[in-house]
Order: sequence, then C-alpha cells, then structure tokens
Amino acid sequence: MRAICKAMCSKLVLSGVAGLFILSSGLGSALAATPLVDSAWVKANIGKPGIVFLDVRGKLAGKSKADYLRGHIPGAVWTNYLKDGWRTKDAHGTPGMMAPVAKLEKLIGGLGISDSSHVVIVPNGGKATDVGTGTRIYWTFKVLGHDDVSLLNGGMVAYTKTVDKATKKPVNPLDKGMVKPAVAVFTAHPRMDWIATKEEVKKASVSGGMLVDNRPNNQFLGVNRHPKAKRFGTIPGAKNLPENWLTENGGGTFRPKSTLIKLYEAAGVPTTGKQITFCNSGHWASIGWFVSHEILGDKQARMYDGSMLEWSADKSLPMERKIKL
Repeated sequence: MRAICKAMCSKLVLSGVAGLFILSSGLGSALAATPLVDSAWVKANIGKPGIVFLDVRGKLAGKSKADYLRGHIPGAVWTNYLKDGWRTKDAHGTPGMMAPVAKLEKLIGGLGISDSSHVVIVPNGGKATDVGTGTRIYWTFKVLGHDDVSLLNGGMVAYTKTVDKATKKPVNPLDKGMVKPAVAVFTAHPRMDWIATKEEVKKASVSGGMLVDNRPNNQFLGVNRHPKAKRFGTIPGAKNLPENWLTENGGGTFRPKSTLIKLYEAAGVPTTGKQITFCNSGHWASIGWFVSHEILGDKQARMYDGSMLEWSADKSLPMERKIKL
C-alpha cells in the first residue's frame, strides 16, 4: 500500500511540475520582462498579443526609415529617435534631455504602446553607439515607470545574421512596408529620482562618490571633446569605463556578465552601491546604466541626463583635464 501511495504521489508531483512548466511557457509575455532577449525569443513571440516590437534604427546607426520599410520584424513599429520627441532641449538650453512626461505619454501611445504592453526595443546592433539608442529609450521607459520592456541583444544585425544557404536570405521572418498601429493610452508613473541632477553630481564629486564617465578615453582625458561641450576634460574624481568596453568588440551584443565584472574591476568601478553614469548627453551613459542597473543588478545606479553638455556649460563647476594640450 505504501509503495502504491508513493508512486501515485510521485506521479502527481511530476504532473504538477510539468503543468507548471507548460503554463510558464505559454504565458511568457505575462511573466516579468527580462532586460535582454535574443533572436530566438523574438521569433517565438512574433504576433503574440501584448508584445510590441519597437524598431529604433536610424541615423546614429547609418540607417533610416527606408531600411525599416525594406525589412523589419513582422508587426514592428518604427520610431525616429532623433526627431520624434524622445529628447528635447531644456529651459536652460541643454540639448538631449528627457522630454516632458506628457509629451512622452502621447508619443508612446501613438506607437500603439499601452500600459500593459511588453515593449521589445530593436536597435540596429552594428556597434555600441547605436545600441545606445536602444538603451536610452529603454531607460526612458523605466523612468516613466514602465517595467515591461526588453532589448533585443545584437539588434537587427543578430536577427538577420543567419541566412538560408540556397536563397541567401535571412531565415528569421521579415515584413516590408509601414506598420500603422492603433493609438493606445499610455500612462506614466514617473520615477524622477532615478535621474541624477547636476547638484547631486556636484555633491558626489566633492564627497568622493562613484561617478562613471562612459565616454571614449580621449574625451575623458581631455584630448578631444564633443562639439557642443564647452570645456575639455571630465568631472573631478570620475572613473572612465568607455561604452565600447561593454559590448563584444564594440559591436551590438553585450558581453557576458562574468566578463563585464572583470572590466568593471579593471576600470576601478564597483558593481554594487551608489554610482552615477554620465557621458556627453546621456546617450553612451545609458549603456553604462543599463549594464550596471539591469545586467549586473546594481539598483542604486543612476544616470546624469545633462551629462557633460550641461556640466561644462556651467563655468562655476570644476573640470579635471588629465592631458593639457
């Protein structure tokens, strides 16, 4: 009798586990969104309700709307990162700042994204700079309080990489033409404390807080500068962790977590605790924030939206130029 009971109980337990697995697989989009998804995940979720693929290929990747029209993930909607209103000039004249919440709500809703949508951002994926388009929009969604957002690791380059030997065409499905989504209602629940202000950065610089400069090393050292930056150098006390360290060979795919930890150690940047990432305009810095906050799990990481364009314009703030020419 005990043997029969044991066998029946074991069968029930196994059935329960199997049932749970099937349920979890079938409700993939209903579970918590992961920061990164791969091409296989995208292919398996095309056409599923509640998932919106947001194609962000544009000028920074050497691409345009024409590239989207020639071929995109089926159902994907396109947005122009530089012109649609994701970023704006603030009241003090600093360019590239996060747009007002109300305008972002209208923009996002117009893309067919609602409060319940799982947004999957699709950059081009050719180099780290264009991945920054994806991470910047990802960061914007997070600041707006929308957590159901993911990024396609490797972008469209990874999605179209595998081709059929006979036809030489990508094996993953593609559609042509424009997708015009129905307007949705998107309601933000802003987390403005996720954005580091100039005053907070100033306090961190004076007190020895962790400031992470994600610009190229030549700009960090003060050899070169962004055309719109007013002065050379970096914020005093900052550590340099260039954005192109964070992706494989400076491309569109993020490095494994174990490798990222080693690179952070080499740069003198801890993977836990308070830190503020910055660059010139909050573009490259969004890559640094994404790695720290989303991949490495440091939930105390924040980004300085104004970055060096705001900081260098304020002549009352100090600059550290390691190489003076």
